[in-house]
Amino acid sequence: MADSLAAAQGEENEPEKEGKERRMEGGSESRGSKETSEVTETLGFYDKKKVQKDKKRSLSDLSLARFMGAELTRGYFLEHNEAKYTERRERVYTCLRIPKELEKLMLFGFFLCLDAFLYVFTLLPLRVLLALVHLLTLPCCGLSGSPLLQPAQVCDVLKGVIMVLCYIMMSYVDYSMMYHLIRGQSVIKLYIIYNMLEVADRLFSSFGQDILDALYWTATEPKEKKRAHIGVVPHFLMAVLYVFLHAILIMVQATTLNVAFNSHNKSLLTIMMSNNFVEIKGSVFKKFEKNNLFQMSNSDIKERFTNYVLLLIVCLRNMEQFSWNPDHLWVLFPDVVMVIASEVTVDVVKHAFITKFNDITADVYGEYRASLAFDLVSSRQKNAYTDYSDSVSRRMGFIPLPLALLLIRVVTSSVKIQGSLSFMCVLLFYLGMISLKVLNSIVLLGTSCVFVKEANMEEKLFQSPPSAASSNTPPLQGVVSSASVTCQPTNHQQESPASTLPTSQSDDHFLTTPDGEDGDKDISAATGEEGEGLKHRNPAPKKDLLEIDRFTICGNRID
Repeated sequence: MADSLAAAQGEENEPEKEGKERRMEGGSESRGSKETSEVTETLGFYDKKKVQKDKKRSLSDLSLARFMGAELTRGYFLEHNEAKYTERRERVYTCLRIPKELEKLMLFGFFLCLDAFLYVFTLLPLRVLLALVHLLTLPCCGLSGSPLLQPAQVCDVLKGVIMVLCYIMMSYVDYSMMYHLIRGQSVIKLYIIYNMLEVADRLFSSFGQDILDALYWTATEPKEKKRAHIGVVPHFLMAVLYVFLHAILIMVQATTLNVAFNSHNKSLLTIMMSNNFVEIKGSVFKKFEKNNLFQMSNSDIKERFTNYVLLLIVCLRNMEQFSWNPDHLWVLFPDVVMVIASEVTVDVVKHAFITKFNDITADVYGEYRASLAFDLVSSRQKNAYTDYSDSVSRRMGFIPLPLALLLIRVVTSSVKIQGSLSFMCVLLFYLGMISLKVLNSIVLLGTSCVFVKEANMEEKLFQSPPSAASSNTPPLQGVVSSASVTCQPTNHQQESPASTLPTSQSDDHFLTTPDGEDGDKDISAATGEEGEGLKHRNPAPKKDLLEIDRFTICGNRID
């Protein structure tokens, strides 16, 4: 019985133990959860404090002293963008080289224009005289069947007759009346007139050489060809009218410049000089390629030489008014220097920024100089088909006939020739001009040969014209001999075919120095007939520099 009581009591105690164990487990779990919650709360408390401390620290870092220290000690590395800074440095060096290279080209072009200008005064009268002697003595020689005059002699006689007729017409123009008529105008009117005269001079130069070339070709065209012109007499009258009107235009320009020099406050001269700086605005911010820059360079050469002649005319007129007093020349000297300095400064600044904005190197002016030298050398060859002065006229737009006519008119009206001593002085002066012309021609020819050799353009002197049937044949090999430079042109009808003769192509096709484009030219020449089939589908190729002739005067002409 006792055992049964103990067993019953044990069974009753087991649920109590299990309940206690469960309560103990529940208590431990609650204590564990409380501890974990306390730990998480503690960690959260510490994290918030840390964030607040970091915020306070960052706010304390944003101080003016720390910012200034960072700005003063901040560094950077230019070598990370080496190509960019190297290009900028080369641009600076290019701008520094532009004045030197540009003035080399301007100096060479100036002497080219001077040589063509002196030709009108020195060799042209002698050539006309020889042609007339040949024409008068031809019946005595009994040469039947031969032409009366060679084509070059016909052109010389036409030039001489044009100069004589225009001089007679110019003698009726009163320079003094024109001076006082222009002086009575206001400053603004004179400024507008001068700008209009500059534009008209460019238009006359552009169209005038075409008129003269048409006259020369009409007078020397072979008779067996079909007549396709209006006649020699109409062309001759147009040429005379052109030279006379262009000479009057240049006379008005010189008179306006003379009025500006003689004005009391020099306001007109200042305005006319400021007009050169307006040219920078109209040229610098345009897109230019090498061909267009070559056009502008030739136009600047022509403009500078013309301005020098105009300044000479102004000085002659002023010295005449003051009875050739040498002291008055020093009064004019500062104004002359100021005009020349402004012209040179404008050209240098204009070309420097054009080459900078269009990524053109300064070496391009060496190519331009070699191209002008090629014109001179090719015109001295035995079979050249153009005169040197005409070649310069087509290349630069400089036509020497009107300017020479005006200078003759001013000199003859300013200088009085009386007595045998005066005639002796005139004769000595003429001989001095011939000596200067010969010396200038020799130096120019030697310098041009050096430029052509340096540019590797010797072989191109022996290439036949592209229009010939044998244009695809390889050029003759050899070096320019002295005979090809010094011999006079002969009649082409008595020579061998054009495919075996060295001829010049300077007037219609410009030859540049070898560059990376030669490979493309060889490929295009090799394709031959295939290129003709693609002619209408592909755009026209860019013109070479030697193809730029009478459009040079337009300056900014872009095809």
